[in-house]
Amino acid sequence: MKRMLMALVIAMPVSIARAEPTKLGAPPVAADPAPPLAELKTRFADGKTEEIPDFQRHVVPLLGRLGCNSRSCHGSFQGRGGFQLSLFGYDFKADYAALLEEDSARVEVDDVLESLILVKPTDAEMHEGGKRYDQGGWEYHVLRSWIAAGAPATADEPQKLARLEVFPAELRFGAAGEREPLRAVARWEDGTSEDVTGLCRFTTNDEAIATIDAEGLVTAGDAGDTHVVVSYDNAVIPVPVLRPVSELAGERYPQVATSTEVDALVIAKLSKLGILPSGICSDADFLRRVSLDLTGTLPSPEQVQTFLADDSADKRAKLVEELFESPGYAAWWATRFSDWTGNSEAQLNNVFPVRGAASQLWFEWLEQRIATHVPYDEIVEGIVTAESRMPGESYREFCEAMSAACREGGEADFAKRDSLPQFWARINLRMPEEKAIGFAHAFMGIRIQCAQCHKHPFDQWSKDDFDQFAKLFAPIAVPQAPRDRQAREQREEMLAALDTGDLQGNQLRRRLGELLLDGEVVPFPELTVRTAAARQQRNRRANPNRRNLAGAARVPTGKLLGVDQEISLAEDPRESLMEWLRDEQNPYFAPALVNRVWANYFGVGLVNPSDDLSLANPPSNRPLMDYLTRGFIESGFDLRWLHRTIVLSDTYQRSFEVNETNATDERNFSRFVPRRLPAEVVHDAVLLATASDEEAAELRNQLTRRAIANTYLINRQGPGNFALAVFGQSIRETSCDCDRSDDSSLLQSVFLRNDADVHARLTSPRGWVAQMGKEYQLSGFRQRDPQALRALQRQRQNLQKQLRQQYEKLRSLDPEQRQQQAPELRAQIERLRERLAEIGTQGREGMRRDGGQRDPEGPRQSVSPHDTERLTPLVEAAYLRSLGRHPEPQEIEASLAFIGESASELEGLEGVLWSLVNTKEFILNH
Repeated sequence: MKRMLMALVIAMPVSIARAEPTKLGAPPVAADPAPPLAELKTRFADGKTEEIPDFQRHVVPLLGRLGCNSRSCHGSFQGRGGFQLSLFGYDFKADYAALLEEDSARVEVDDVLESLILVKPTDAEMHEGGKRYDQGGWEYHVLRSWIAAGAPATADEPQKLARLEVFPAELRFGAAGEREPLRAVARWEDGTSEDVTGLCRFTTNDEAIATIDAEGLVTAGDAGDTHVVVSYDNAVIPVPVLRPVSELAGERYPQVATSTEVDALVIAKLSKLGILPSGICSDADFLRRVSLDLTGTLPSPEQVQTFLADDSADKRAKLVEELFESPGYAAWWATRFSDWTGNSEAQLNNVFPVRGAASQLWFEWLEQRIATHVPYDEIVEGIVTAESRMPGESYREFCEAMSAACREGGEADFAKRDSLPQFWARINLRMPEEKAIGFAHAFMGIRIQCAQCHKHPFDQWSKDDFDQFAKLFAPIAVPQAPRDRQAREQREEMLAALDTGDLQGNQLRRRLGELLLDGEVVPFPELTVRTAAARQQRNRRANPNRRNLAGAARVPTGKLLGVDQEISLAEDPRESLMEWLRDEQNPYFAPALVNRVWANYFGVGLVNPSDDLSLANPPSNRPLMDYLTRGFIESGFDLRWLHRTIVLSDTYQRSFEVNETNATDERNFSRFVPRRLPAEVVHDAVLLATASDEEAAELRNQLTRRAIANTYLINRQGPGNFALAVFGQSIRETSCDCDRSDDSSLLQSVFLRNDADVHARLTSPRGWVAQMGKEYQLSGFRQRDPQALRALQRQRQNLQKQLRQQYEKLRSLDPEQRQQQAPELRAQIERLRERLAEIGTQGREGMRRDGGQRDPEGPRQSVSPHDTERLTPLVEAAYLRSLGRHPEPQEIEASLAFIGESASELEGLEGVLWSLVNTKEFILNH
């Protein structure tokens, strides 16, 4: 493994060696004293040089620069005109074979000037892709010289690029329209170097801030910061581009106090951009913000009052430690880990006989480890190297334990088991390639799907890199029947005893689920790792007379990403995978988790998207990423260290109020950007805001009804689950963090305003409004017409169902249908919304007084001094339980006026709470 890690260190500078700080663990690169060769366009300007271009170093990159191997040309999967190149050109053997295909005339070594790669690209009429270069231009001379020399191929193994250096390492502009060229120098492992600027591909990550042309000339645009990306061979180099947003950049930047190293690194970046940070948020904002972000739970009114009354200097730090011990902390982060690791009931449908059990046990296993402060690397180890059976456990004992775990109350026993094999059992992780993609997403935060077919356009991975990595996952499987002979016999005995007859597939699984819930022990699938040694042993049993079978068989191997050393599949490769992940020099494992946790707190990662740690998508603040990664590793992968370091920084505690310099900043953390609450947190916040004090206390401590503790809710039917779908709960269908949506929509507003479930919570006899009605003897209490309210609720539910159907129809229309049918559908939606509003009004008018008759005097127009004193505490309580703060005097006045104008005090209080739940302040974390 030590040699493997040294190989990783040597390999990484290929893509990251820069004048700026390298990634964690990358060694400093010694300066090369030899001056590089001049560019090809200089050396081949007149075509008189005797130099022979190199296929890998010159010809393939030139074809890339000309666009020949792009998606829209010969690099597409179908090719163009019968000629196909590898996309982005890193399959040198295939490209060479395609160029020199017999009878293709693309390369004619005996009649050089008739070669089609010289003739067609210089003739716009002949070439479908248009004219690509001039006859007699340097590009023409390079290709002609290569063909004239016999079109020499590249070596059997690709030459290794030691590093690509790009100058300058950072670009700073002062005004729009300013320009500066980049220069790229390739340094190869054989000691040679040359200027390859004219052979590079250049892209920008934000055209509004900076553009870059084919020659590497960068032009400044809007104020802000981004990266331009330089690609050559397998190197991908991002170059920061900054243009200050104010005159305060650099030496003019004022002194800003920093409390932590996180703040110092953030301010260092802001000073380059001339962005001033917002001030520190109020105590009320911090309490609500960190409670929702860290535990997925609204603070209770008692917590708010206690915290606001506390005048100790360290109360925010003490609060964080208290939140770590709350049930919501472990539950919420188990939900986030379930997102990242792909805990999906739909993808586990064939694993356990009881629907939903595999997913919920997955959650419980994670929750128990987070609650007991298990280090992150040990949590991952329990997943990556998972075994179905505990040490010394027989197959029957394993089935007994799993049968008990799937019954009510058995979750805790499963959570005590050493490992979580369900990760490897998902339907969408059956093939080795799928396992490789899922593993890389879950534990490395990278997207390697592209490399499955071609060179990754934004990273160093080639198709061969992907194929070698995927081989490591080939031995892992979770078949329905055990492969171990003794276990298979035990399974057959169990099925015979259960008298399942000839049932197979889904029918058998359903029957086993019924028997399990009746108390029977049923068989379960078992994770197996079919190593080469195990296969050879099986082959020897099947072929006892072929004694040399094992010796003749070649043991298959695979490779870790970025490590040039083979891993034998004679034994379980997952041990090597885990050892590689947790090593401090691994450039993905720790940064991926750091980035995802940061994104949870700020709505955007240091790398965005949060699961795309690629060379072309660098951190917005690399020193900050390196600091947090290094600290996380040195802490022993302590999750609480990471949370504490982030939430106790001034950066996290910034106010959401903006100043002239940071109003548009959404990536450099100069202010807190308000963001919508996640789906599960919205669901639970409505429950907590509307619940009675007793019920709310129970919901905070016993999480069985909370969405943050019930991942099996995904893809189920029901009012609570509709709320989760509306607010974008992750469906965990793909290896992508984008399965969770943070977008806002009209349907979300309609849900909070008119959904029958929300109204049922507000009007519930066990809710907070009813509790206050009883305790304060509010007018209208006990005067409801229960039968009428139930009828109205049924009407609401029916209208909600119709409204959802119309929205689904509208979303499913193709462009042509939308033009014809959308106006009528929108009209129907508007009519349904109006009807729902009417139902809501009728519900509020359903308060009856004096034997069922409406108050003959009508609604009161003002609140008496006595009633003001009596009702003000209720308004205070409504604000505390929903918004986590005391109301302002004008808010109290407006609320009391609303209550006074209502048909009854109970209806008025209900309306106040409904209004608060429908504010942006409630639905956003700020």
